[in-house]
Parts: sequence; structure tokens; C-alpha cells
Amino acid sequence: MNYVIIEVANTHGGSIDYLNNLIEEYEDCKDGFGIKFQPLHPDELATPDFQWYPVYQKLHFESKTWQAVINKSAATKDVWIDVFDSYGVQIIEENIDKVYGIKLQVSVLYNFKVIDLLSKLNLSDKKLIINIAALSIEEIDFFLNKIENSLNPDEVFIEVGFQGYPTELIDSGISKIQQIKKRFNKKIVFADHIDKNDVYAVWMPVLAIASGADIIEKHVMLSNVETEYDHYSSLIKDQFSQMVSVINEYTKLINAPFINQRETTYLSGTIMKPLLKKGKKAGELVDLTNEFDFKRSGKNGLNSKEILNLSGTFHLLNKNKRAGETLQKEDFKKANIAVIIACRLKSTRLKDKALLKIGDMTSVEYCIKNACKFSNVNHVVLATSDLPSDEGLKDYTYSENVIFHQGHPEDVIQRYLDIIDHLKIDVVIRVTADMPFIDDEICSILLREHFESGADYTTATKAAVGTNLEIINTTALKKVKEFFPSAAYSEYMTWYFQNNPEHFKLNFIELPASLVRDYRLTLDHDEDLQMFNLIHQKLQPEFGINQIYKLLDEHADIVAVNSHITLKYKTDTELINTLNEKTKIK
Repeated sequence: MNYVIIEVANTHGGSIDYLNNLIEEYEDCKDGFGIKFQPLHPDELATPDFQWYPVYQKLHFESKTWQAVINKSAATKDVWIDVFDSYGVQIIEENIDKVYGIKLQVSVLYNFKVIDLLSKLNLSDKKLIINIAALSIEEIDFFLNKIENSLNPDEVFIEVGFQGYPTELIDSGISKIQQIKKRFNKKIVFADHIDKNDVYAVWMPVLAIASGADIIEKHVMLSNVETEYDHYSSLIKDQFSQMVSVINEYTKLINAPFINQRETTYLSGTIMKPLLKKGKKAGELVDLTNEFDFKRSGKNGLNSKEILNLSGTFHLLNKNKRAGETLQKEDFKKANIAVIIACRLKSTRLKDKALLKIGDMTSVEYCIKNACKFSNVNHVVLATSDLPSDEGLKDYTYSENVIFHQGHPEDVIQRYLDIIDHLKIDVVIRVTADMPFIDDEICSILLREHFESGADYTTATKAAVGTNLEIINTTALKKVKEFFPSAAYSEYMTWYFQNNPEHFKLNFIELPASLVRDYRLTLDHDEDLQMFNLIHQKLQPEFGINQIYKLLDEHADIVAVNSHITLKYKTDTELINTLNEKTKIK
């Protein structure tokens, strides 16, 4: 619950019996409550010609009386002292161990004598409230600094509330709460003086809490004894209890869980179930947008949220499903994901390029090293041919955890499928060994988008040459093999998918602008190797794609080393026509 200060003020009218009875009536208000008194001395507070001087005489108690009152009250709640004059400071000093906090009315902020006297006390464990009625933001700032520096209290609260009796609603000060809280970053006390017979006498504090107030100060009086002073805005016990109850209920409301159990039950009973439009095979991903009808159904099954959670954690189907069926949790399994790096030593443009050094590491090892940093990957495979000329690559796998595989020398898809079947791989991240600067940030984006979209094939629309990746389902690779038992030109594997959109669900992703450049980061010419070594020299020992881009953005001379080189599969018309012909499913 919120903290509430019971303001006694002058309702006692100078009667110690009244005051004791009031303390006893509120003894049940313990945890989360304080009680505040206003000890004053007529000769310290006013001159005899002041109109309220006789009343101050009547309200005055001796210091021993205040000691008894404070001891009695401290047994059940925090004691606060509202200081007006030097006598109030005296009462604090004499009861310093029992006083929890001090309040300074706005008028007292200008009483430099009182402030000076308080500064001589050790208030380091005391809370302090300053009322700021009629003060500008600049004045609040001034007094706040003055009080904190001179009195050094444990914590300062700022009180909003106009002291006139009774207070008009429009003058309550609620409009100040958010502005003051934001400007000064202090807890806010709200004190209202609404007519006790007005419904807002109970509800105004609740509105203040809703507006950001942390502490409520409220005047009280005895329920069955006539009260001479401060009765305009003082609540009797039943009204006060109602106010506290409403504050507590509101506090429960705003602190309730974001999602309650009844909401969850309601959604579970009314959410439409995803029903498959057509059959799905084991090993496939699911696409909630295009592969399901949504209906209220008595069939047991996962809802969209649960399916999304499984897809988002890289799950796919592990059994065949028929049209019209729902999906169950046991229909899914965690995907076995592998990076498969295709590599040969047959390059004609740059002989044995996989074994050329970038720094002190071969380019193929550089590629594998970065592939090993990929998240959510179960295997990294270096896949080469079974020809004797490529057997030496087994000595360049970078890590003992990397799998070395030899397969078909020309049919790269078959080479992939052989290791896929051996390791029971579900999803492949396709890489070629001439891509030394592949990066996990790009991989993570593509992999997440691949599973969430239920795609067969995912790649980025734009990326620096040598940094883009392809995510391919095993089921899709096997489908290619059904159409092309001997997949000629399968080193250009991309074409088998992008050239057949009617057979595969293709997913093209726009990477964040920070990951897109026009630089050339693939190894196929001497100039590429020169550029890569310049990058390595500038950035070693460890760096990623963002550091590379920052370097190249700032060094056009490095970019210029290989920027004139074009990609054969994008400029060679004869090759493009051949690939279009040989990779198209007819």
C-alpha cells in the first residue's frame, strides 16, 4: 500500500484528552502509516497583536506533554513533526530518537532562524517534507538545494497541496505532480484540504496517487466529539478507513500482473485453432500465415502463439501431418542445423586460393573460424571433393570440432546430401570457402527469419559480396535432387532455388542498413587477397563485420584495391543463359 500520514494538526483544540483519544482511535493504523503533530509556542510563532495569538495560546502543550504524546504514538506508527518555530525544533531535539520525519510548510522555508536551528541537529536518518505551494520551479529548486545542503536529511519529499480551508478542487495542486516529479525526481506527498462533506474528500487522494503521488497526508478528527479547529477538511475514522481502502484497492489494480489467469483462461477458450490447409512432411518448417485455416474447434492442438514460440526456438516438424489436423508439441523437434562450407583447390583465377594466407591463417581456416562463431549451429562441416587433389584440405579445418567431408567432385548438392544424411541435418547454412568474413550477426537475422516464415530458402536481398548467406532446408535440397538426379552446375546452388519460385518458398530479407555495403569481400583475385590482408593488418586480432565496414567507410584507398572486379555470374551473359536453362524445373 501507499504510505499515509495521519495529520492531527489542531483538531485537539488544546485538549490532551482529545489528543490521546485520537491517537488511540487510530492505533490500528500501523504498517505504512505515520502520524503528524504541530507543536508550537504562541510567543515564538506570533506577536500578541496577531489575530490568532489567543488560539495559539490555547493549542500550546508543555514539552513533557509532547514527550508523552510522541512516545504513545511511536508505539504503533512513524511520528512526524510539523515545525513552525523554535519550539518545534526544541521538541524534535528532545525526542530525536522517536521522530521519524519533519515537515516544513512553505511559509517556514522563509524562516531562516528555524532552518538554522534545524541545521544544528543530526537529521541524517530523518525524512523531510517541504511544501511548495505558490513556489515557482526555480524557487523549488532553490529551497530544495538549500534544505539538502544545510540540513542533510536522509531523504527529501516534495509536498503538493494548498493549505487554504476549504480548498477548491481546481486549487488542489494535482496538476503539478507529474511536472514536479519529472523535474526533481523526488517522492511526492499530496495533502488536500477539501471540505470533508465533499465526495472528493475521500477520492482526491486516490486521484493524486493515480497522478503519481507516493504519499498521502490527510487531516483527521474524532468521530464522536465536537472539534473546534481544523474540522473543515478533517475526516472521521470511517471516512479515513474508506479512503485508505480505496487507495489500497487502486494500488492493487495498478500493480496487478500484466496478464492475469482469467485472461489466459479466456484466451485459451476462445482463440481460433490453426488447422493445416494441406499435408506437411517431417523436416519441413511451418508458415502460420499461408499454410493454416483458423477456426474455433474442439480439436486439441497448439495455438498460434505456441507454434510461433517453437518456430522462434528453431523447431520444425518431426512427423508427417495431414490436411485439417492441428499441431501438437510432440509433432516438433529442435532442428539440427549445420554450416556446410564448400571448398575445392581447383581455382584457375587464383591457384589454391583456399590455402593462401590472410595474416598467418589460410583463407579457408579464416572462413571456418568465423563459421564456428555462428549461434544455434550444431555442426560446422568443410565439404570438398573425393579427388586426391583436394585431400590435403583435411589439414586446414581450424578446429578438431569441424567435420571434414569428401564427396562428389562436381555435384555439390550430392556432396551436401551425403553429409546431411550422415549427420541427420535438417537445415543448412550454405557457405563457400572464398568468404572469409562471414559474420554471426547476419547469420542470426537470416536464421531467425527463415524459421519464423517457414521458408525453404532464405537469403538477404542486399549485402556486401562475400557476406551474404543462404539458409536451406534439407527437404528442399532433396526436392532439387528429385528433379535433377545429376545436378550439373550445382556449385551455383543458388540458381536451383531462385530460378524455381513456383516450387520453393523463397524468403528474401532486407538486412539493417548497418549491415549492407557495396564492398567486395570474396576471394577470387590477387587484389582481393591484398585487400583482405590490409583489413587484417588494421583490425587484428579479433574483429567482425561492423569493424570491417567502419574501416572501409573511412579508407577509400583500401576499397579501391579490388572494387573494379566484377562477378562472373552477374556479368557473363553466356553463363547466365546456361544457368537459367540448366537449373529451371520444367
